[in-house]
Amino acid sequence: MHRLLLLSILVAASTLVARAGSITGTVRGIPPKGGSETGAAGGAYENRRYKWAEKLDYDRLRDFVVYVDQAVPEAPHAPLRAAVTTQKDASFDPHVLPVAVGTTVRWPNEDEIFHNVYSTSDAKQFDLGFYKKEKVPELTFDQVGRVDVFCAIHTKMHCIILVVPNSFFAMADAHGRFAIPNLPPGKYRVRAWHERLPSQVKEVEVPAEGTVTVDFRLSLDELPKY
Repeated sequence: MHRLLLLSILVAASTLVARAGSITGTVRGIPPKGGSETGAAGGAYENRRYKWAEKLDYDRLRDFVVYVDQAVPEAPHAPLRAAVTTQKDASFDPHVLPVAVGTTVRWPNEDEIFHNVYSTSDAKQFDLGFYKKEKVPELTFDQVGRVDVFCAIHTKMHCIILVVPNSFFAMADAHGRFAIPNLPPGKYRVRAWHERLPSQVKEVEVPAEGTVTVDFRLSLDELPKY
């Protein structure tokens, strides 16, 4: 009797595991129509007045994040592992860190100089004070949203903690490819995000088994016109 019950549980569990699909695809930024001047060098950028102006190369944009932008029932799991944003060489590493809501982030300082980590973002406001290596502060991000983080001493230090609704998210690789595995079958609202471009949302239906492919192209053309 007990063996039959155990066998039934194992079969049911294996069925649940099998009933999961994946979302894969690519994401990249594209120049706005008629805005090629913002890309490669040349044109007005050759003028000495603009020698310090940044030339945005859309082909070299990195730090794209793709995530399921809705509540998703998740199987019970161990507590979320702490993520880490390191201060090194007077910069934050990584520059963009996506985390599921409820994740704790550690903030080690590996430099020999003081840093002061703080944010005034609506999703999380904090000030970790001045410190070197003598402590490693931790913060739990319990509200979905974008958290811009700075150092009060070094004005060029900036990073983003992107707090998303669940653990179904992915950072795109250097070629813009991403994969979100082990999603329960169903329809999802999937968002592609980049800090410098308007995000894009697509409705995706994930099969019980297998993979669905969706590609994103982010552009300033998606901003509202006034």
